[in-house]
Amino acid sequence: MMLALYNTLSNRVEPFAPLAEGRVRMYTCGPTVYDYAHIGNYRTFVFADILRRHLRRSGYELRHAMNLTDVDDKTIRNAKAAGMSLTDYTDKYIAAFWEDMLILHMERPEIIARATDHIPDMVNTIQQLEERGFTYRREGSVYFRIEKFPGYGKLSKIDLSGMRPGARVDQDEYEKADVRDFVLWKAPKPDEPYWESELGPGRPGWHIECSVMATKYLGETFDIHAGGTDLVFPHHENEIAQSEALTGKPFARYWVHCEHLLVDGQKMSKSLGNYYTLRDLLGRGYSPAAIRYLLASVPHGKQLNFTLEGLQQAANAIERLENFRFRLAHSSFPEGANPEIEAKTAAFPEALRKALDDDLNTAQALGALFELVRDANTAIDKGQLCQGNVEGILRCLEDWNGIFDVLPPAEGISDLKLDATFQLSAEEIERKIQERQDARRGRNFALADQIRDALVEAGVLIEDTRDGVRWRRK
Repeated sequence: MMLALYNTLSNRVEPFAPLAEGRVRMYTCGPTVYDYAHIGNYRTFVFADILRRHLRRSGYELRHAMNLTDVDDKTIRNAKAAGMSLTDYTDKYIAAFWEDMLILHMERPEIIARATDHIPDMVNTIQQLEERGFTYRREGSVYFRIEKFPGYGKLSKIDLSGMRPGARVDQDEYEKADVRDFVLWKAPKPDEPYWESELGPGRPGWHIECSVMATKYLGETFDIHAGGTDLVFPHHENEIAQSEALTGKPFARYWVHCEHLLVDGQKMSKSLGNYYTLRDLLGRGYSPAAIRYLLASVPHGKQLNFTLEGLQQAANAIERLENFRFRLAHSSFPEGANPEIEAKTAAFPEALRKALDDDLNTAQALGALFELVRDANTAIDKGQLCQGNVEGILRCLEDWNGIFDVLPPAEGISDLKLDATFQLSAEEIERKIQERQDARRGRNFALADQIRDALVEAGVLIEDTRDGVRWRRK
């Protein structure tokens, strides 16, 4: 089996074959740095991280570019309200985004493209579109003329029958059915940042930014363009129009989109009180691993209903895996190997790959792992798992974690390691649990994980529940 991806452009799952054998060029839409990113954003970023990990695991050399939108309507509006320069304002949220990426164990793309570093490139592209007759000017702004590009709508499948020639829109974002000519270069407004250019003073529209940066770093045609499904129209549709009008070549060959995230079955909204940033959830004591696990647990092509109960279930699943790994590593087993477990262990890497090759079916990948864990635990309980099985099962866990990345390293606990030759008192256990809670509240998750692992090594299993922390002796 080979990797197959659902392509929004064709509306079907297609076998993936890059333009250059063994090499993949991928572009993902990064954050608009006007505020802290929310969990809906991070669902898309975690999906992109799993995609890039699976591509590399499949043997591809990867060139992945991601943009940072640091100039658009929202960044300018918020910087102005804060009384800060655009650069100072967006720098704060760019730094926060990189911190969040590290917290959620997301790999950094090979290329990071900041929009304001590419203004001359955007001006040059708009000039070339002008020379080819795809634009017109009004009141100092430059617009893309949709009727000049016959392929408009092929990604979103939007109905163009109600389009009024010459009607134009200045906003970077607009309604799904608002099919009008869109702005490439915006004339300056009072008290807003602008750049002097051959087009006159102004700033780029949002859509031209991604077209320019993608083609600069990946070429006129590249393999994968990924992002949230909310970007299909108008953003990605406009990217295609600008880019293909200029080059006459396909822009991206596979368009892979991550579906919406709902919170408690509803659209996330501050007015509904169900709006969460990563920082909100960390402040409530939830671990980054549980957040990443939940965001990855539902395949990207399906909506994810994000709930705090689901987040707790994710934490419990991770704890189950950690306890299983500890049990394997610290128990005594008879010599030899159980052939039935050996066969299941040998089959796991192919089951994991098959699941991920199937349009990144993360739910199926999770199912394959927990089936192996269940079978191994049953064999342990019956005294049928042997020492010769341990290394292979641990290797399967590490193989899976190389994609999902929610389990801590399996190395020792260093100076926090507790002496397991005596039994901790209940008071000592409670004190250690309180230290762990304090570490989590202080967002020192590495320390919190070390304390938990030390307790496990001392024979104490802990479980985070909605009602607090429960513990029991093994």
